[in-house]
Amino acid sequence: MAQIIVDKQNGELAFRLEQFDNLSQFDHLQRKNYYSIVILKGGDYKLTADFSKYELQGNQIICLAPYQPFMITSKTKCSGYLLNFHPDFFCTYRHQNEIETEGILFNNFHGLPYFQISEETLFYNLIDQISKEMDRDSIAQHEVLVAFLKVFLIEAVRQKKQFDNELIPKVSNNQSEILQNLVDAIENNYTRLHSPQDYANELCVSSKTLAGITKKYLNQTTSTLISNRIIIEAKRELYLTSKPVKQVAAILGYQDEFYFSRFFKKKVGVSPDIYRKTVGFAKLES
Repeated sequence: MAQIIVDKQNGELAFRLEQFDNLSQFDHLQRKNYYSIVILKGGDYKLTADFSKYELQGNQIICLAPYQPFMITSKTKCSGYLLNFHPDFFCTYRHQNEIETEGILFNNFHGLPYFQISEETLFYNLIDQISKEMDRDSIAQHEVLVAFLKVFLIEAVRQKKQFDNELIPKVSNNQSEILQNLVDAIENNYTRLHSPQDYANELCVSSKTLAGITKKYLNQTTSTLISNRIIIEAKRELYLTSKPVKQVAAILGYQDEFYFSRFFKKKVGVSPDIYRKTVGFAKLES
C-alpha cells in the first residue's frame, strides 16, 4: 500500500512511499514530473532509462529525475520500495552544496542511473522511519520527512560515489584519456559546441573513435552525451529562474527558440513551458 502526501495548494503529489512485491507498475515506459528512487531487493531485472538498457541483479537503488523516461522488468519475482518526491517538496538544487545529488544521483549526463547497495540496513531503517512519520500526520511533519530524506540522499551519494569509483573502466591509457577529455570538453563547451564532429575536432580524434569509446564504456552515443548535458542545464534554468524560454535557449547556444523547444520536447517529452509549470520555477528567486 502506498503512503501519499498531497500538496494542499495544487492537489498534486508531494511525497510518496510504497512497498511493492512485483514490478508490474514499472513494466512500461513512463515519465513522472517528480523524482523517483526505486530500491530493489534481490532478483534479476532489466532497466531502461533514457533509452539505454542495463541488466542488473541483487540489491540496487535506481535514481530518476523528473520526466526521465524509465522502465523496469524482470522474469523473476522482485520486491522493494518506491520513494517519490516533487521538487516543491524538496529542492535538490537548493541543497546542492550540502548533498551533491545533482550530477551524481540525478542528472548525471555521463554516468549510470543506478548503484549497487553496499550497506542496505541504513536505507531500510530510514524507510521505516519515513513510513512511521507519514502515519503520524503530526506537527512539523514536512520538516521531519525532509530531514529523513536528506540523510537518505547523503548516504546514497556516498555509496554512489564509491560504486562509480569501482566501475572506472579498465581501458587502455589512451582510451581512458580520450574518454575523460570528452567528458571534460562537453562540460566546458556544451553551450557552444553541439555536434559530435565539434568535439572530435576539439580533441583531435575522429568522430568514429569517440563513438566507439562512448558506446563501449558509457553505453551511450556521443550525440546523446552532448544533448543530455544541454538538457540538464536547460532544466536547471527552467526550474530555478523565470528567464523566458528564448533567453534560456540563447544561453545554451540556440538562437532559434522554436528549434530549441522542439529539441527539448523530443528529449524530455514535454515542452519547456509545461516542464516549468509542472516541475516548478524561480524557487530561489521567491
